[in-house]
Amino acid sequence: MKITALRTYRVEEFANVLWIHVETDAGITGLGETFYGAEAVEAHIHNTLAVRLVGQDPLNIELLHKEMVSLPNAQASTGVEYRAASAVDIALWDLFGKVCGQPVHTMLGGQSWDRMRTYNTCAGTRYVRTNKIRPVDTWNLDAAPSPYEDLDGFMNRAGELAEDLLENGISSMKIWPFDPAGIENKGQFITTEQMKTAVKPFELIRKAVGDKMDIMVEMHSLWNLPTAMEIARTLEQFNPRWFEDPIRMNSPQALAEFARSTHVWTCASETLGSRFAYKEYLDRDAAHVVMADLCWTGGLTEGRKIAAMADTYHRPFAPHDCIGPVGFIAAIHMSFSQPNTLIQESVRAFYKGWYRELVTEVPRIEGGYIYPMEGPGLGTELVPQFFERSDLTVRVSEAA
Repeated sequence: MKITALRTYRVEEFANVLWIHVETDAGITGLGETFYGAEAVEAHIHNTLAVRLVGQDPLNIELLHKEMVSLPNAQASTGVEYRAASAVDIALWDLFGKVCGQPVHTMLGGQSWDRMRTYNTCAGTRYVRTNKIRPVDTWNLDAAPSPYEDLDGFMNRAGELAEDLLENGISSMKIWPFDPAGIENKGQFITTEQMKTAVKPFELIRKAVGDKMDIMVEMHSLWNLPTAMEIARTLEQFNPRWFEDPIRMNSPQALAEFARSTHVWTCASETLGSRFAYKEYLDRDAAHVVMADLCWTGGLTEGRKIAAMADTYHRPFAPHDCIGPVGFIAAIHMSFSQPNTLIQESVRAFYKGWYRELVTEVPRIEGGYIYPMEGPGLGTELVPQFFERSDLTVRVSEAA
């Protein structure tokens, strides 16, 4: 079997998502995805990777992965090169599963879990539905009302939101009320009044539901180290589950200092690329929970190595999701296959909303748990009407 073409798709409405089909002479096609800078990733796939991939055996996944991430400037980052490699790699695993008639999690070694606990990242239905990627700009708080405007919920009625999540079996939530202050002050300081405003959702959650809800604190790498430590000290009274990406993920030593300053777990990081970057943080005891985004860090091939390496340090693994539906589903396959998976991120505003506009199947999520996908490969495809969209751009590289 040989790869005959790479075909990419992007649409204006979801400007940061790029999908790819890896086509073969056996008539089997693999589906992949990445997120952010879609047009730049598209160019790298067609201008740089296609000549290296078309004509190759798609089942030599490790070989092709090494080829993609060994190029100049594609070393331990989440830049264009790694995002492109991630999309292709996910598609190759989808194709592998289809060839064998098995779900991807089976191809990765089988199920370690019958069901997987999930937490709700409290985004809204139109969060990141824009070409901007700035934490506050993309909140879209003026969007049309829907039952799952959870970002507006945690900012304005956090207690009610926590009660609603619990009623639906979801006992973990992630919020980021410090972002407005971080953006306004460029992460250099936080005023007393800003601190009080950002702490209010935590007070309301604990007042409404007590300790029944785990609270993950997303800090979006916005803060300098002293201010991040100040925020952590203030929030310890609310017993959050973890602090995620409190500072820029470019200094293992600084993050280790943060981790030592608080009894709350430190989670890092969706922004890291390749297992080599993670090793630096693990060697420094800088991360208690290892988070990876498979659309950025090298796909399933690299993701399982990161999870396995975390296990050697006795650290749990927690895949990221605040991206597109294919990446979400790939992360779920990874979660089920790894014995040290702690929990899987999900956004109910996405899997109950715009994900369903794009793919044929979404995972079954009930009572705060995700259940494994059952079809071969990833178990989902782009919906037929996707290919009829007026805002669709298609680019193809195929054998001469």
